[in-house]
Amino acid sequence: MRLALGVVALLVGSLGFVGQLVSAIDFRLAQRLGLQESDEGTDRLYRHLELNTARLDLLVIWTLPLAGALMIADHSWWPWAALIAGGIHVDVGIREIGKGRSLAAEGIRVGSPTEARAGIVFLALVAALGLALVVYALTVVT
Repeated sequence: MRLALGVVALLVGSLGFVGQLVSAIDFRLAQRLGLQESDEGTDRLYRHLELNTARLDLLVIWTLPLAGALMIADHSWWPWAALIAGGIHVDVGIREIGKGRSLAAEGIRVGSPTEARAGIVFLALVAALGLALVVYALTVVT
């Protein structure tokens, strides 16, 4: 279980980190690559929020691939890294889904229906993975 969760955390975390890094450095490139919602489907306010989110995410989302790597290596710190990364990613996933849905409910364009669904699916995966890391790490540290 540790190894499987570690591989998933490393892969999903690396994908998220690289995606936010590209978004923070070159938002237009991120849009062309499908990592960010298109201009046509979003309000300027939402694009500005997403750019700032990408920049701020870089401060914390590196914890998920780190936790995954420590789990794969069976390093003694992996449970603590998994607890920290898991907690962060439960928050990130749930908060970002809530933000997007709340803005959409207020009439702010947050992407095409396809883009919005893809975002929700990825964020739900991130939150579920975070929860799995927390629960599994707690079985080891308690």
